Amino acid sequence: MSTSKYSLGSHNRQVARSATVISLGTLASRILGFIRDVVIARLFGVYLQAQAFVIAFRIPNLFRDFVGEGASNAAIVPVLSEYSIKSSKEDFWELANILLNLLLVTLSVITILGIIFSPLIVRLIAPGFIAFPEKLEATIRLNRIIFPYILLIGLAAYTMAVLNSLKNFTVSAFAPCLLNIAIIICALLLGEGTKGLATGVLLGGLLQLAVQLPVLYKKGFRFKLIFNFKHPGLIQVRKLMLPRLASSSIYQLNNFVDSIFGSLIAIVGDGGVAVLYFAYRLIQFPIGIFSNALSQAVLPTFSTQALEQNQENLKVTLSWGLRVVFFALLPTSAIFMVLAHPLVSTLFGGGRFDLNSSFLTSNALFFYSIGLCAYGGTKILQSCFFALKDTITPTKIAFLALVMNIVFNAVLMFPLKIGGLALSTSISGIISFFFLFSSLSKRLSGFGERKIFYSFLRILAASSCMAAVCLLVNRSLNLGWALFCGALSYIVFCFIFGVAELKELVHWLVLKNIN
Repeated sequence: MSTSKYSLGSHNRQVARSATVISLGTLASRILGFIRDVVIARLFGVYLQAQAFVIAFRIPNLFRDFVGEGASNAAIVPVLSEYSIKSSKEDFWELANILLNLLLVTLSVITILGIIFSPLIVRLIAPGFIAFPEKLEATIRLNRIIFPYILLIGLAAYTMAVLNSLKNFTVSAFAPCLLNIAIIICALLLGEGTKGLATGVLLGGLLQLAVQLPVLYKKGFRFKLIFNFKHPGLIQVRKLMLPRLASSSIYQLNNFVDSIFGSLIAIVGDGGVAVLYFAYRLIQFPIGIFSNALSQAVLPTFSTQALEQNQENLKVTLSWGLRVVFFALLPTSAIFMVLAHPLVSTLFGGGRFDLNSSFLTSNALFFYSIGLCAYGGTKILQSCFFALKDTITPTKIAFLALVMNIVFNAVLMFPLKIGGLALSTSISGIISFFFLFSSLSKRLSGFGERKIFYSFLRILAASSCMAAVCLLVNRSLNLGWALFCGALSYIVFCFIFGVAELKELVHWLVLKNIN
């Protein structure tokens, strides 16, 4: 590893290149996602049809994380990454086929059962809708149409996992763009009815799968009907996946807890479910671009570094990953907090998204922003646990977060209404991050915590000063100038406070251009 002061090291340069590709794909997807959400917001506001779509779409996402993307990151990628290094190509593709066949059967059964039991599922997830028969019926009908999306997106996530284990990220990084494009086109062509949104979801899931298949075939995949439940690779995946399924279920239960509380119109007001959706979509933008992209790119590297005897490279990569996340998300959190209302009004305002919708959504965004850095850091820490083939510890901590979220929701929703639900998510997320951080520190006997802490303080100082600049400029000029001046001032304050991550980034970009 290079001894240069600002060198990222060969492993981290590879991760950075992969993360850059994923970030570009995620950026494109998030921009299209914003356009999609603007279309939904202006067509439906935060009222009946918007709430029906949010609940109907959230239910398939539960099972997508169970057997799709979440399971892939936790179990499939680490095991296949190891097989790609230690085993022959024949063994690698045999295991890939076994996993695919098992996934096909599982997803098909879940899809059929989901369509049949949609009325029961919707009543459990959104009990507040029961008092409004029109809203309940619209949600059930929409949920039945959308449910086959589980099969499509689960297979797309499996394809992504195989490609990522081979360190091929480009196509799978840009594939989610197709979902947003499909929803936008179908919503605009088919008008204000929610069937247009449902059609777009199904078409988008199909396109995400279709675009990755040629690349997978080129890499050497050939479909074979193989069911070998005693394959050692499958046993290894199952051991990793079972705790991950428990962890995923807890994470999704957190979302459903928010949906349950958000549907209680008598306490938090009408539109709560949609308000939380639009606010959290804004939070997911920087998380997707930075922390999700980095955690996805770093997982195969973590998985190989975890096999090393002293794991020093793993510690260096982990420390670097957390500092990069803080460097990106702390200033973003500051911007969201001081510019919440102008951001929401500019991005979503218009059509049926009225002043009340803007006020409620910006209030939720402010409280969500408090935990933004913790959400992003948690992604990196979880990836490291997964690479160490420990999915039990994150599961225990996720369960703790669930309990805390329920308690804080029940307490904070009365004084703060919908904002209390967002603040509850932030508090439980921050506490979960510190538990994960502490547990991993003990397991690895340290990974540069002092360096991470001082880096965090410097970035926090730079972000706070930048936030003051944004607030002053927005009062004097407008949102565009506030964001522009904020970005410039952040760079200046990073140099003033000696934020090394900015220098590392510049150094890496210079080396990349030279090479």
